[in-house]
Amino acid sequence: MQVADNMAVSIHYTLTNDAGEVLDTSVGDEALIYLHGSGNIISGLENALVNKTIGDKFSVRISPEDAYGEVMDDMVEVISRKMFEGIDNVEVGMQFHADVSSGSGVVTVVNVDGDNVTIDGNHPLAGIPLTFDVEVIDVRLATEEETSHGHIHGANCHH
Repeated sequence: MQVADNMAVSIHYTLTNDAGEVLDTSVGDEALIYLHGSGNIISGLENALVNKTIGDKFSVRISPEDAYGEVMDDMVEVISRKMFEGIDNVEVGMQFHADVSSGSGVVTVVNVDGDNVTIDGNHPLAGIPLTFDVEVIDVRLATEEETSHGHIHGANCHH
C-alpha cells in the first residue's frame, strides 16, 4: 500500500540541521503516526512521503518555506517586563503562550535587558533547512472517523 491522502502513516525519523546536529528523533521510541493529506506534518516531509511504501527508507532536505517558514522580523518584539506579572525571573529561552497577530501562539524570550524583554514569535526552526532520515513503518487506510476529524485515533496517537 502506498502513502496517499487519507492514509494513516507511521514513520520513524531523525531530524538534523545542516551542521548534522540531531534536533529530534523517534528512533528508539514510538513511531510518529499521522493522517496523510491533512497538514498534520510539515508540507515538505508530507510531499516527500507520497507514494512511499512500508519499508522504504530515504533522506530528504527540506527548505524553510516547506518546513516552518522563513524568519519574520515582525514576529520579534520588545515588551515591558511588566507583561510577565507573577513571574519573578524572566530568562532567555523561556517560552510562553501569548496572543500574537496571527492568534494564539508560543513566544520565546530571546533577550532580557533591564525592564525590556525581547520575545520571538517565530517557530524555533523557522529559517532553517531541515534534513529528515525516514523509514516508513506502516501504511493503512484511515478510518472514516479519523478522516472526518483530520487526525489519527488510537494508541500512540495524538488526539
